[in-house]
Amino acid sequence: MVKANAYGLGIDRVAPALWKAGARTFFVAHFKEALKLRGLLPEAVIYVLNGLLPETAADHVAANLRPVLGSVPEITEWSDFCRAQGADLPTAIHVDTGMNRLGLSVDEAVQLAGTRKMLGFTPSLVMSHLACADTPGHALTARQRAVFADVIRRFRGVPGSLANSAGTLLGRDFRFELVRPGIFLYGGVAITGVPPLRPAVRLEVKIIQISNVAAGETVGYGAAERLKRPSRLATVSIGYADGLFRAAGSSDLAKGVEAIVAGRRCHLVGRVSMDLATLDITDLPEDAVQRGDVAVFLGDGISVDDLAARSGTIGYEVLTSLGARYARRYIGG
Repeated sequence: MVKANAYGLGIDRVAPALWKAGARTFFVAHFKEALKLRGLLPEAVIYVLNGLLPETAADHVAANLRPVLGSVPEITEWSDFCRAQGADLPTAIHVDTGMNRLGLSVDEAVQLAGTRKMLGFTPSLVMSHLACADTPGHALTARQRAVFADVIRRFRGVPGSLANSAGTLLGRDFRFELVRPGIFLYGGVAITGVPPLRPAVRLEVKIIQISNVAAGETVGYGAAERLKRPSRLATVSIGYADGLFRAAGSSDLAKGVEAIVAGRRCHLVGRVSMDLATLDITDLPEDAVQRGDVAVFLGDGISVDDLAARSGTIGYEVLTSLGARYARRYIGG
C-alpha cells in the first residue's frame, strides 16, 4: 500500500525501495496517484482502490492501470469497454463483506461469479477489506473471513486478497493469494497490543528560541496553560501546519505531547500554533540546550502511535499529516 504519498513518507522514494525489496503489486487510492506511481515503476502491477469514474476506462488502460471495481455500474462500464476493444483487460472486483463502505454486496458478488463467463473481462483479483482486524478477537473479523472464503471459492481460479496490515498478522488463513500491508511497513501499530515493526520515521525539529518565564504567566494562544513555577521554555519550529495537531497541545487540565530534548522527555506547554510550539525544559541543566539544537518528536522511544495517542488520533493520521516543509532524508533503500 503506497496511497497518500506512501502514508506521508514520500512515494517517489518508498515505492522504488519496496520494488527493490521484492514487491511487485501496489495499491493506491486515486488515479493521479497511480499515474505518478506508473512513472516510478514501469513494470509494476498497480491497482486503483477508489474505482472507475465514468468514462475513464481508456485512461486506465493507456497507463496500464487496474481499477478496483466495486459496483454493478463500474463492472458494466469496464465490461462494455473490453468488448469494444476486443481485449480481456485485467481488473479487480471488490466485495463488501461487512465494512459497508465500498464494494459489491455479497449477493451481487455471488450472482456475478455465476455469470462471469458473460463478462467482457476476466477478473485478475477479488478483494475485500477487514473492518476490525486491529481489535483482537472482534467477532466481525472471523465473520468477514468466512464470507470472503465462500465468495472467492465461487470465483474459481481468481486470486483473493483480504488481509491489510492487521489481517496479515492474523495468520495464514487470512492471507489468501495476496496481502496488502500498509501501516506496519511504516512503523505503526497494526493490531492493538502487538508491537510494531522497527520505526520507519524520525522527526527532529529545531529549537529557535529559549526563554525564561515567571511563574503565573500563561503560554500561547488562549492562555490555556498557566505556569506553576519559574520556567525555562524552548520554542520549536513546528505547528499544526506541519502535522503536529492542535490537540497535541497542553493546558491547565492536561499535559500535551512530549519530545526528547538533550536525552530527556519534555512536555509541550500551551497550545500548538500553526508554525510553533513550546516545550518546558526547566528540568534540564541550563547549559544542556542551545538555540539550534533539536527536539525529537518521533524517535528515541517515541513511536508514531505514542504521538498519536497523546494527540487524540491514530498513527495513520500522524504519518499522512507530515507537512511539506520538512527536509526529508532517506536512509538505505
